[in-house]
Amino acid sequence: MTKHQQKPASFLERLIFNNRPAVILVCLLISVFLFYQAAQVRPSTSFEKMIPLGHPYIQNMLQHRDDLANLGNTVRISVAAKDGDIFSKDYMETLRQIHDEVFYIQGVDRSNMKSLWSPSVRWTEVTEQGFAGGEVIPQTYDGSPESLDDLRSNILKSGQVGRLVANDFRSSIIDVPLMESYSDPEDRGKQIKLDYQQFSHELEEKIRDKYEAQNPNVEIHIIGFAKKVGDLIDGLVGVALFFFVAIGITLALLLWFTRCFKSTIAVVVTTLIAVAWQLGLLHTLGFGLDPYSMLVPFLVFAIGISHGVQKINGIAMASGETDDPLAAARMAFRQLFIPGMVALASDAVGFVTLLLIDIGVIRELAIGASLGVAVIILTNLILLPVAISYMGISQRAVKQARDEAARNHPFWRLLSNFANPIVAPISIVIALLAVGGGLWYGQNLKIGDLDQGAPELHPDSRYNLDNDFVISNYSTSSDVLVVMVKTAPEGCAHYDTLAAMDELMWKMENTEGVQSAVSMVTVARQSIKGMNEGSLKWETLSRNQFVLNSSIARAEGMYNSDCSLAPVLVFLNDHKAETLEHVVSAAREFAEENNREGLEFVLAAGNAGIEAATNEVIAASETTMLIAVYAAVSFMCLLTFRSVAATLCIVLPLVLTSILGNALMAFMGIGVKVATLPVIALGVGIGVDYGIYIYSRLESYLRQGMTLQDAYYETLKSTGKAVIFTGICLAIGVFTWVFSAIKFQADMGLMLTFMFLWNMVGAIWLLPALARFLIKPEKLRQKA
Repeated sequence: MTKHQQKPASFLERLIFNNRPAVILVCLLISVFLFYQAAQVRPSTSFEKMIPLGHPYIQNMLQHRDDLANLGNTVRISVAAKDGDIFSKDYMETLRQIHDEVFYIQGVDRSNMKSLWSPSVRWTEVTEQGFAGGEVIPQTYDGSPESLDDLRSNILKSGQVGRLVANDFRSSIIDVPLMESYSDPEDRGKQIKLDYQQFSHELEEKIRDKYEAQNPNVEIHIIGFAKKVGDLIDGLVGVALFFFVAIGITLALLLWFTRCFKSTIAVVVTTLIAVAWQLGLLHTLGFGLDPYSMLVPFLVFAIGISHGVQKINGIAMASGETDDPLAAARMAFRQLFIPGMVALASDAVGFVTLLLIDIGVIRELAIGASLGVAVIILTNLILLPVAISYMGISQRAVKQARDEAARNHPFWRLLSNFANPIVAPISIVIALLAVGGGLWYGQNLKIGDLDQGAPELHPDSRYNLDNDFVISNYSTSSDVLVVMVKTAPEGCAHYDTLAAMDELMWKMENTEGVQSAVSMVTVARQSIKGMNEGSLKWETLSRNQFVLNSSIARAEGMYNSDCSLAPVLVFLNDHKAETLEHVVSAAREFAEENNREGLEFVLAAGNAGIEAATNEVIAASETTMLIAVYAAVSFMCLLTFRSVAATLCIVLPLVLTSILGNALMAFMGIGVKVATLPVIALGVGIGVDYGIYIYSRLESYLRQGMTLQDAYYETLKSTGKAVIFTGICLAIGVFTWVFSAIKFQADMGLMLTFMFLWNMVGAIWLLPALARFLIKPEKLRQKA
């Protein structure tokens, strides 16, 4: 036995192993309760969980939500004619039926829904008798050629071409604003949260499938936040399949590694128990699974396998010295419980730092990951060795452990040269070059989306193809930045207010990345021109208040009920990070220069405003979060090993991985956003496990008087092989995500694969090189 193994049993060890039946019974009772809770977990997300509620833009938007109809959570349904245009009886009848069908879907804000069939969509024209107007589709419409000609004329006079009607007149849009919660039809006092998955399915089944089959000449395109989230939730089924594939791969590799069926099953089962407990605790606390937190069960499984492999490896080595399974389990527990606890505590503290980010889905991910780490302490650090103390390890595995301990290993001897005084400086130089290259290329890393449409989905996904159709056929894009103009009641009609809004629109339309800008000023100018025989020279704002009052009367929906708030809609080319930053900066600069008493330009609403706020929160949180993660991990290592040098040996390889990870994201065109930001922190949390296990064993051998290279050779023989196996095993498991139908999960799979492998490489290659310069073995021996 080693000196470390001969230490007397701790109180915790005696408590656990002297009461093994009680430990198993408690775990069984917990499992019954949490397995039932886990079975109740359902996909769950909401619009507000996806946005930074504390950001001023979002607070402004929510404060004025009731005054911003159709500018929040909205779905747009484009009904296109394959042959011909929209001016046919069959097309218009299909559009009417779709409008009516959507109207009765639960969660739709019916009062603000718009299409050509909405009474609120009107036309206006100037005649010799003055203004004339009416509904675009009048009560007298009967589908006859004459009424269709009238419809064409009304649409041209409505100003809806490029907005509700495509520029080529081959499609039209139904704008469907949604409510986050709505009254239960059976109990009006009860509020029901909008189920995005169900809503998305209703759009597919009741709208797209039904009406494309009913009218073969119609093609339906659907875009909007709710549809995108619904598609992402549907992709969870595929992710669940990848989870089972990962279990199968892990099972096969573990069996090859351990040469023991019993211990392999024990590791996998206890890890799956941890996953089930984590899901059960999530449901108990009122959380569900969303497309982003779906990552957490994989992380729990990965972390559990990592610690399980270390435990089984330790028990196998101990079994080479004793034939008693209980004694072997206790020896392994005594040796590995402290490093395991430190690693898991570091994981948990690292995950908790994600709570610094003011976005609901990321905070829920942090809570879920922290819960997972907590249950692994019970399942893999306590339950697993107790179970093995009853089951034991196969004689084949014991024989292999004894042979491994007795014979020389050329491969481990070769890798131990990383601690050689000649090789170590070369490793440090290579690492420094990698840091320099990673920092240089990592400057290309962007915050936010780098592509049009929904970057969470593949470019050829149904949603992104629908989005491309809308962008290509309508003048007003789906990316809208809304600047809210606040005044005193009835103040939005004053000339000074309208003139300032007109100036803002001019500035925004001359800003790169902007398609057009629309506000009540647009309608007022057109109305004034109409009141003056359509002369272009009168297409301007009048200083006569009575004229202005008359002109904005036709701008219904462009200001609120008491004329104290009027939105300026800025339509963007896309919502790429650079576009948003440029446009928002211009709008903010204008607001700062023109805000005064009685007139305030407030940013921002619309989906582009939400994206801009999210990008700002991520940009502000990214560095803070990374500093907090590394500070927390460093503190835990410093607390455990009481050595700055040891802490540096463990943490610096993780820093290299983070830098190279950022460079990889920049190279692949992956932006830092809600989906990818947590991966950076989680990669650090998981990677620290490797360094802690390796350094703890290395230190124990150094205390026994070995040279650094010999101590590292013994470390590789015992713990190193488990670290390498774990890194490769987990990388193969998450690499299956690359084939996910959801692009951001494919990106996360690639990033996690890289981080699992590089954290393992850093622990094996760079840690001993750093130890050569930072660790003084003689001081360790003096403390022993």
